[in-house]
Amino acid sequence: MYLASTGAVAQGDPAAAKAPEQSEARRGRVAGPVLALGAVSLVTDISSEMVTAVLPLYFVLQLGLSPLQFGFLDGLYNGVTALVRLAGGYAADRGGRHKLVAGGGYALSALSRLGLLLAGGATAGIGAALAADRIGKGVRTAPRDALISLSSPPDALGRAFGVHRAMDTTGALLGPLAAFALLWATADAYDAVFVVSFCFGLLGVLMMMAFVPSQPHQTHPPRTGTPSESGSVAEPRGKALDLLRVPAFRRILGAAALLGAATIGDAFLYLLLQRRLDFAISWFPLLPLGAAAVYLLLAIPAGRLADRTGRRVPFLAGHAALLGGYVLLLAPTEGWPLLIGVLLLLGVFYAATDGVLMALVTPVVARERRASGMAVLQTGQALARLVAAAGFGAAWTLWGVGPALTCACVALTAALAGAAVLLPRTERQP
Repeated sequence: MYLASTGAVAQGDPAAAKAPEQSEARRGRVAGPVLALGAVSLVTDISSEMVTAVLPLYFVLQLGLSPLQFGFLDGLYNGVTALVRLAGGYAADRGGRHKLVAGGGYALSALSRLGLLLAGGATAGIGAALAADRIGKGVRTAPRDALISLSSPPDALGRAFGVHRAMDTTGALLGPLAAFALLWATADAYDAVFVVSFCFGLLGVLMMMAFVPSQPHQTHPPRTGTPSESGSVAEPRGKALDLLRVPAFRRILGAAALLGAATIGDAFLYLLLQRRLDFAISWFPLLPLGAAAVYLLLAIPAGRLADRTGRRVPFLAGHAALLGGYVLLLAPTEGWPLLIGVLLLLGVFYAATDGVLMALVTPVVARERRASGMAVLQTGQALARLVAAAGFGAAWTLWGVGPALTCACVALTAALAGAAVLLPRTERQP
């Protein structure tokens, strides 16, 4: 039983006293809004991953962009997201407009596909379309996760996020396959990919409007007022950064940022695999599919495990799996064992950390500030990972692959120790 429920029972709240029985009745089911949001994410990820999978080929082979130009666009594509998460979270919390803000983000991303068509190969137009797509993703992520948390009972958050992430990853797997099938069938007609991607994006927006409720069913009593005994803050109109006054939230944010600053990024792991195994570059785009398949298989079991044991342990164990991937790349392992081992450990890392982190932070952020709190956490983690990727790239350039990877192992080991100290141990009763 979680502390929030425990406190209510202690105060004689009869509704809370029935919570365990109600929770038992709900066990084994996932709320309808979570499934609807998962279906929206599945369709939208097919749309976005279709474009993501073909962009490098489109830029380099079709448009003839230089590595510098491609690097600029790629940085724009990935960096804009962090800057708009806070605004999206704050806008969603004002008046409880989570569905409206999240739907706006989905719509903006869908329209960006038309921007790719209208750009006609112009770099500035393509950059603007990619920025619009990333802004849409940044705006929608925190309100969407807030809707999931608000639609789920406290003791089933890990499973709810696991189900959503599994459905989301299914789309991420199908998107690249659909894109390459279209290119094969249309003799490399990239416009066809963009048109189909827009159709999937539009379908996601329509599903959001039709099946996701504006006000999710209240799964536990709201709390209002100043920081409570459980460490949450409930003023709906305060500044998002006021959440940093909440000790438990601050510790979770610190742990996520610390671990993020020691996470070197998937692209580097795939590059290291290609260098070690020396396989044909044409197989390179399939590497993310291997890790995504493991993520898909383990997301729900990892969420259920987090609900049973507490989210702290799976979250740390997931980063330990990532550290195992780094060590495996340094070891004299070769061939299929190295390839399968690294992709397996990377998939375990995502399954045990992505949705679990949102489930971990939910109990310490009041429902009125839920989207803002998740936005602050996601922004802190994303910025830390950007720093880590830049640092690893610089170390690789200056010192070479071996010393850079060794430094990454040492950094992640130290971050794991620090996070184990920082993360609250009181999520569950002893």
